[in-house]
Amino acid sequence: MIVDFAHYLHGVRTNDVKSIEELHDYVEQGEGFAWIGLAEPSVEELQNVLGGFELHQTAIEDAVAAQQRAKIEDFADITTFVIRTVFYDDSTSAISTGELICFIHRKFIIIVRHGSGVPLITVRHDLEMRPEFLALGPMAVLQAVLEKVITDYSKIAGELEQDVVHIESSVFSTKRNSLSREIYSLKREVIQRLTAEGRHEIPESLKPYFRDVMDQLIRACEHATGMDSLLTAALQADLAQVQLQQNTDVRMISAWVALAAAPTMIAGIYGMNFQYMPELHWKFSYPVVLISLITFSALLYRRFKKSGWL
Repeated sequence: MIVDFAHYLHGVRTNDVKSIEELHDYVEQGEGFAWIGLAEPSVEELQNVLGGFELHQTAIEDAVAAQQRAKIEDFADITTFVIRTVFYDDSTSAISTGELICFIHRKFIIIVRHGSGVPLITVRHDLEMRPEFLALGPMAVLQAVLEKVITDYSKIAGELEQDVVHIESSVFSTKRNSLSREIYSLKREVIQRLTAEGRHEIPESLKPYFRDVMDQLIRACEHATGMDSLLTAALQADLAQVQLQQNTDVRMISAWVALAAAPTMIAGIYGMNFQYMPELHWKFSYPVVLISLITFSALLYRRFKKSGWL
């Protein structure tokens, strides 16, 4: 659906634009620029909106298809930015992803949003409160959108950090179960950085803002990389503790098998009822064998207990 559309002249919204057709006429006049926002649009909506702005059919197809990789493409005078967005769900500890597809021309910017992350209503409102900045054109809108996306990256990184701390505490807790599944589900890519050179030159007055966005992106990447390393270490520690527990179980089982094997062997020998076994005719045979079984089993138990196998 079409979320909002407007024409901006000298950074001020033109209120008399009532339709996309009128907006296209304003763009054709060559003054100011147009800003159109769409969310989860249908193919028909995209064709109606984008078709009038000389976008290639492949660009329209890209706008329909979600789950694309982050990229920057140039076609004629239009640059396409595909920006990955993220949304963190506390209830499931899962990251939901979406994307923004931005078509930028010197006379217009069209943003197509897929997914529930990064609503741009607040971005538009904030920019309309700064007409001197918005007057710099579509690249100013792109800078504000990128700043919003990266700010959300940083917020999600902070929320992820809380889960990382919780998992680290759980891994080394005395009361623990294997957390490999939880670690794997949390250990996923949060952000992806892609840089390329487009045809649209960035105005000198906007370059400091883009450098600031780049600094924020680098910090978010470093934060995510650090958490990825922590999760890798936690996963390795969890697997090591699982393996240690398995070794302990194997030792315990082996010790009990050895305890049962010795009496079974002795009882088996004297249970064969051979005719020529002198001990069978000795009156102390039974108590001696019984005491031997108990003594041997007790010595084995003590040895295994002392070694930590039991």
